[in-house]
Amino acid sequence: MYKSQSAMEYLMTYGWAILIIAVVLGVLFQLGVFSGSALTPKAAPGACQVVRLGGQVSLEGECQGQLPQYVAGFNGTITTNVITPLPTTATYGTTISAWFYQTSTSDVGGIFYLGSTPGYPNSNGYGLVAVSQINSICSNAAPEIAVLQSGLGWWCFSALPYKVGQWNNIILVTVQNGLNVNYDLYLNGVSAAINNVGGGKTPEGDAVIGGTTEQDPYTGFISNIQVYNTTLSPPEANALYLEGVGGAPVRPQNLIGWWPLNGNGNDYSGNNYNGQINGRVNFNGTWQSRYTPP
Repeated sequence: MYKSQSAMEYLMTYGWAILIIAVVLGVLFQLGVFSGSALTPKAAPGACQVVRLGGQVSLEGECQGQLPQYVAGFNGTITTNVITPLPTTATYGTTISAWFYQTSTSDVGGIFYLGSTPGYPNSNGYGLVAVSQINSICSNAAPEIAVLQSGLGWWCFSALPYKVGQWNNIILVTVQNGLNVNYDLYLNGVSAAINNVGGGKTPEGDAVIGGTTEQDPYTGFISNIQVYNTTLSPPEANALYLEGVGGAPVRPQNLIGWWPLNGNGNDYSGNNYNGQINGRVNFNGTWQSRYTPP
């Protein structure tokens, strides 16, 4: 009788404490505190960069895939973006790579534009847009990625649906096809293509991250945008995806712009196309709890 009573008293005394500890541990696991990504070393802003010296191009710093300390958060307003003076780029023979995490299911959000307001008559360019709702832009099953090409319209990749509330990698390769352009798209390592888009127009104006001042503001996080003046091959595109959100450029000699968005809008391609921060771009330091490496 005495031993039974002692056991009961023990449970009554420490049971609530044990329950509280279990709940706290469960919350910490849910937040990703004990995940592999949370334990990965975090690279400081500018820890990895491209150096161009005497005609030689090289990567210097911490370039072994460390996760960034921060990613750029956008609040869905047209005055919140990053504008960078990237020079005019051809409508084909280019590659754009970006990581994005969209938080809204009712947005058409611009991830990256070559040309400040593509789609408008007086501003040529094209860009990557995350479409999370079925509308007049993309009438197929959303969410999906669309390429907005000035003077030509929208090209929607319904075969590659991305997930809202999850990190995704998007790589767009523009390939010349006679007088036309082919779009090769890679979403999280899976490819699709849209051929014979048309001649298009050469982009004019600045490059913009996170929507423009006139349309398609972005809601969520964006990281590690890379722009190349060449078409990456399928193995190179897949390697870029497998590097993860902290990955370094796979072909530095052809890199013309690189914005990790790791605490600032600076260009680490060695070409000094630093971005101007507009509005309340929030450099979030707890983002890795939402990230699962490829």
